[in-house]
Amino acid sequence: MTSEAKPAAAGHPAAKPQRSLASRLVIVAAVWSTIALALAGVFLVGLYERASERAFDAQLEVHIKALISGMLETSANEGRATQTVTAPTYRGDPRFSLPLSGWYWTVRRADSPQILYSSESLLGDPLNAPPIGDEEVSAGYSTGPTGDEIRVLQQRIFLGDEPYVIAVGAATAGFWAEVSEFGRLVTLTLCIVGAGLILAIFLQVRIGLKPLTRLRASLSAVRQGEAERIDEALPREIAPLAVELNALIVSNREIVERARTHVGNLAHGLKTPLSVIANEARSSGGPLAEKVSEQAEVMSTQIQHHLERARMAAQRRVIGVSCETEPVLSRLIRAMGKIYQDKGVLVDFEQSAPIRFRGEGQDLEEMSGNLIDNACKWAATRVEVNVAPLNDPATNRDMFVITVEDDGPGLTPEQRAEAIKRGRRLDETVPGTGLGLSIVADLAALYGGSFELDGSEFGGLKAKLTLPALTRE
Repeated sequence: MTSEAKPAAAGHPAAKPQRSLASRLVIVAAVWSTIALALAGVFLVGLYERASERAFDAQLEVHIKALISGMLETSANEGRATQTVTAPTYRGDPRFSLPLSGWYWTVRRADSPQILYSSESLLGDPLNAPPIGDEEVSAGYSTGPTGDEIRVLQQRIFLGDEPYVIAVGAATAGFWAEVSEFGRLVTLTLCIVGAGLILAIFLQVRIGLKPLTRLRASLSAVRQGEAERIDEALPREIAPLAVELNALIVSNREIVERARTHVGNLAHGLKTPLSVIANEARSSGGPLAEKVSEQAEVMSTQIQHHLERARMAAQRRVIGVSCETEPVLSRLIRAMGKIYQDKGVLVDFEQSAPIRFRGEGQDLEEMSGNLIDNACKWAATRVEVNVAPLNDPATNRDMFVITVEDDGPGLTPEQRAEAIKRGRRLDETVPGTGLGLSIVADLAALYGGSFELDGSEFGGLKAKLTLPALTRE
């Protein structure tokens, strides 16, 4: 009885998932749009604030001009008009007469801080105006009598021969309220615009990347064996990619076909010389002839094994090859039932869900056929075959497991390790070359799967074959 392979090495660890291209584009566009709109909002509010400030100053300037007019008194002297400075009688805005109304004015000589005239709203308190320096007109912010912020506009003028400084101040509470309201409206407007812009970018990316989804679906169809070529009817930016992928698929198939041809040629080229050597040795007597015949048989076995491995490696690299497991196994079990009908072995088959093998149907038939045939040879009355899906946590790949159990004599752990050696047969009374399970182990390793032997609950041997499954997308 031949047996077990050590578990094949697991495949490469799955790469860390990367953020999708669509999400990257949307996130970058959203971040940039947010920054741009925020800067635009700050810029717009700043422009509005400066414009409102200029309008506010223009309003204060009107009051200054009115005060200047109210301070000048024109009289006739010896036929000439003369102007004298008097206390202004300005009543243009009633707020200047209301106590602490927030609107104030003062008049002083430019060379003295002493206030000559002031509005009734100050109630005799000083107006804390910023220094005017050498400028003719100066504007700035200060604190009013009630502690509120005021904006003060000052103008230096000459009345007669004397320089005067007229200052008019007004509370800024209403001014800043208007600026805040404008900022709120700008923020609300830009948020709506930003949301609409991000939505438009999302739709643009989704529509723009749709051809990539078509390319992916077409490539998936090739990988699953449902199509032979990728659809090249794509936008001109990615159509060359589809053309190159099709060229790669064709090149891969040509390489595989050439490898198969070379394998067949090598098999036929060696078969005849070995047959001649073996026949000559059998027709001759003596120890030398026996030794030559024995070594020719060993050479034939080795060549068969390595040619089988070469064929398996070539098939493993074929792109877009897959097959359903249920039809292959059902066909094998029906064949084994006929072969071992006289022995009275009952083969049960169970598959929990539809599974597609990522590989050649011929390879699946060879691996599972070796296991089922081996179990039927040694079973007393019963062989059970089970197929179930499996998610490999080590590689995060979709796999499936074929389990074959029998109620035969089984093997000890030492015998299982010995049975995996190529060409070793633990019982020479049963026909075979001793290559069956080693081929199963090698082929499972080529597909990134594993092969294990263990004791069966039925008393015999349990063979466990793990292979890659094709994800249904």
